[in-house]
Amino acid sequence: MVKVEPTKLVQGSLNSALVPSPVEYFALLPPRYSEESELVPLVLNLHGGGGNREALRNQQPNIEALFANGKIPSMLVVTPSVSPRCFYMNYADGSEKWESFLVGPFLEHLRDRFRVRTDRRGTMVTGISMGGMGSLRLAFKHPERFGAVAAMEPGIEPISDFNEMRPKHRFFRDERLMTTIFGNPIDREYWNANNPATIARHKAETLKSSRLRIFLEVGDEDAFWLYEGTEYLHQVLYDLKIRHEYRLYYGADHVGPTVAPRADEAFVFLGNTLVDPESDPMVEATRNWLATLKRDLDEADHYGLDEDLVEKI
Repeated sequence: MVKVEPTKLVQGSLNSALVPSPVEYFALLPPRYSEESELVPLVLNLHGGGGNREALRNQQPNIEALFANGKIPSMLVVTPSVSPRCFYMNYADGSEKWESFLVGPFLEHLRDRFRVRTDRRGTMVTGISMGGMGSLRLAFKHPERFGAVAAMEPGIEPISDFNEMRPKHRFFRDERLMTTIFGNPIDREYWNANNPATIARHKAETLKSSRLRIFLEVGDEDAFWLYEGTEYLHQVLYDLKIRHEYRLYYGADHVGPTVAPRADEAFVFLGNTLVDPESDPMVEATRNWLATLKRDLDEADHYGLDEDLVEKI
């Protein structure tokens, strides 16, 4: 039986004029955190709509098991409690500025309090549902701050412009909620500027050059039909040639027994981004063999990985 090294859940709070305060949070310290002197990666773990920092307490046993089984490296995970359905956004009227808070004073507070890395590769963000949407927005708008994002069943629509919004895309979001965040009446341009798919279209070259590691996932029986928006974003990223990992889980819903193991996979993805893969003799041999065939082509692959081999681009 694998011995599970203990983690430690500590609490904290931060006052800010940007958001309703104090903002309470839990931080999960990795095993042996107090014994080591090295800086550890930081993961912002954003809870879903209506949730709070208790989401991290619920995840603690699973994350402990990932540490114990060597599936993820040492990392410090933090979940703040935010307004129940704030979308992790700056409201159009300026009354709440969650994006500015999280990438500004909150991130700086965590770096001051804990022994965490401050480089972008060592700073990651993940979340579920509303938190999945928020994690995408934060990472896409601020790729200079985050090295990787893992979005679980993100609460996003399969559109790039608010004028394309249909009742089926927002049946679980009433007019009061939408106008509270996006202005009354809803400001189309403001919605567009904060929609992950639209952000990706506008910042495609920046996202590609930043090499932001992106993980998307959703169940194909999601009760909120969020597989439509996630599949749409996957296609947008593919068409823009922005590399990412995408998983559509067969038979998985928005809640239920599949969520915890899927969250494990999201954390594994984040952990894997922290190390460069070792060279593999079989891979190298295969690529060397195929290189001779690729030189006769008149166009390279979709992502341009072998552009230097193709002579007639």
